[in-house]
Amino acid sequence: METEGDHDWVSPIAKENLGDRAYFALRAALMGGQLKPGEKLRLRPMSKRFGISATPMREAFLRLVSLEVLTLDARGTAMVPELTRDQLLEIRNIRVDLEGRAAAAAATFAKNEDIAALETMHSALSRAFEAGNYAKAIDLNTRFHLHLCRMGEMPILLEIVENLWLRCGPLLSHLYDRGNPFDGTHPHLTVIEGLRQRDPVMTRGAICHDIEHGGQGLLHRAKKVQGKD
Repeated sequence: METEGDHDWVSPIAKENLGDRAYFALRAALMGGQLKPGEKLRLRPMSKRFGISATPMREAFLRLVSLEVLTLDARGTAMVPELTRDQLLEIRNIRVDLEGRAAAAAATFAKNEDIAALETMHSALSRAFEAGNYAKAIDLNTRFHLHLCRMGEMPILLEIVENLWLRCGPLLSHLYDRGNPFDGTHPHLTVIEGLRQRDPVMTRGAICHDIEHGGQGLLHRAKKVQGKD
């Protein structure tokens, strides 16, 4: 009869999962707007860039295809799909609901260090925008939103929101095509003030305003994409 002590000599073997490494790097690039709609990712060149073989690279592609955030052809070339206007509107409406709920919860659970982290992110975002580094500004905008959701302490909601950002993140690469979408006080600053005041209504309203109005220019872009179909 075997007992737990019989296998005391067994210990886990540490081995980096190369497919996971590529998968999470691609996820971050999609959510942060570093990959653009219509962009092609060829299997072998991407494998070479990651320093891995084609098999784990294909596995990473397939995981993202299963989430419908990449498409994959028979040659192993992955592509970032284009969003139609209707798809973007649906995603935006769901984000308003879910991110609004998370923001309201964050006003209750927020720790001072988390609020400080959001302040740092937004300050860096503003500096990047003023310097014309829009790619960095977009990435920081993504981090701000996801960190706020994380502060709401609703892990299932966070997972859903992250998947929505996987879908809309590439289109957000065009977020600043028309310049700053806001005049006056940026909604992020109102979010931060709402968190400081522990005011769920203010915090929720500010992030919803940011989602609804900050991406207005993207609807024009998505509509043009739809016209190609």
